[in-house]
Amino acid sequence: MKRTPLHPEPAPADRRLFIWDRASVHTEITNETATVDASGWLAYDDHCPMCTRWADRVRGILAKRNIGLIPLSTPWVRKRLGLAPDERPDRMWLLLPGGKDVGGADALIELARRVGWARPLAWIAGFPGIRHLLHAGYNFIARNRACTGEACALPSTQRRTPRRAKRAIDVAPLLVLPSLALALAPLLPAFLFMWALAAGIFAGFKWLTFRRARAQLKEVSFARSFTYLFAWPGMDAMRFLDESREVEEPPVSEWLFAGGKTLLGFALVWLAAPPLFATAPLLAGWVIMVGLVFILHFGLFHLLSVLWRTAGIDAPPMMCNPLAATSLAEFWGARWNRDFNVLARQLVVKPLHRRLGVGRAMLLVFLFSGLIHDLVISLPAGAGFGLPTAFFLLQACGLSFERSRAGRRLGLGGGARGWLFTFALTAVPAFALFHPWFVSRIILPFAHAIGAA
Repeated sequence: MKRTPLHPEPAPADRRLFIWDRASVHTEITNETATVDASGWLAYDDHCPMCTRWADRVRGILAKRNIGLIPLSTPWVRKRLGLAPDERPDRMWLLLPGGKDVGGADALIELARRVGWARPLAWIAGFPGIRHLLHAGYNFIARNRACTGEACALPSTQRRTPRRAKRAIDVAPLLVLPSLALALAPLLPAFLFMWALAAGIFAGFKWLTFRRARAQLKEVSFARSFTYLFAWPGMDAMRFLDESREVEEPPVSEWLFAGGKTLLGFALVWLAAPPLFATAPLLAGWVIMVGLVFILHFGLFHLLSVLWRTAGIDAPPMMCNPLAATSLAEFWGARWNRDFNVLARQLVVKPLHRRLGVGRAMLLVFLFSGLIHDLVISLPAGAGFGLPTAFFLLQACGLSFERSRAGRRLGLGGGARGWLFTFALTAVPAFALFHPWFVSRIILPFAHAIGAA
């Protein structure tokens, strides 16, 4: 059954109205300057089912900003964009007053500036390299927008990509982005190099999880894909992208709890830490680190989780009250950064547990995590090499002892003893993970840069 195309929002009484269908334009606006209202038109590919579904979903959001929807097949739109009669558009376009046209990812960024809750995306796009990532992500989705399973309607995607090429596409950002950060290291302050390196590694893994989940799911909308890639910090792509999942709407108390943790983080960074700089700079640095964790991992990331679950997306919080863990297994497996566990299971445990056994595979997970933290922490600081890796190897040894016969006899797998054992192995050695060189050379200069010193 042929899908009925979307119609533009009705124009105000003092503007000319046109009605469109797929066969022809019944009433066409001939004066090009009259086709764009005070806010503009969003032109979408009306021959793409995914694009029409996406347009239908955002219709109400755009209408509130006085932005109309219009098919790219409309004659005056094609004329304005200079499209040949048989040319298929490769992106959506935002047609603005004065003849300004913005296409692709730039159109999304421009729309984000006009939608209050999406403005952080426009702000983040101003950081070095982020706009290029947005363009790459948008272009990939646009090239494959007509794909369903293994079949694609667009000529450019008719041939199946060879397996080696697919793998290269999967891992390319994980190789290119950190390498770019390393190349820029001499030009950046140490703390900016640290953030750039962390962002590059994060984006690479994010893309890898997206590609793997996308290959397993039958259909993923553009809106859900874009949201996962650019508006969600988690790594459990299968849960986030699966639109068939039913999600329970979080209560108001969870909104308040997440907001309270965010405010606590801001208070630690900008109120509690500054008085300590003169007498105890390392302590001030630790207070700032704890504050940043509360702002990001416990606060803003939790708020995003609540937001997306309210919108019907399965996005559980990354942190789940780590202080309540009564064993190392519970701390690392179910409470602390749960999305990293998903990533570790996909990349390390699942491929290797049959060859090496679960115990050795888990040891490699901790070794892998330690090396990543050494790269992000010790390399920018120029010192402390090996300490973060030693911290995570200690966690592996502690987890092995906890599961041993002696550990079970001592009751380390739960209760008060398990809680004390977990606290002793995670909190006390944390000074090796975030060693003094990192605090003094990265955190303290960063605090000065953000006005927290």
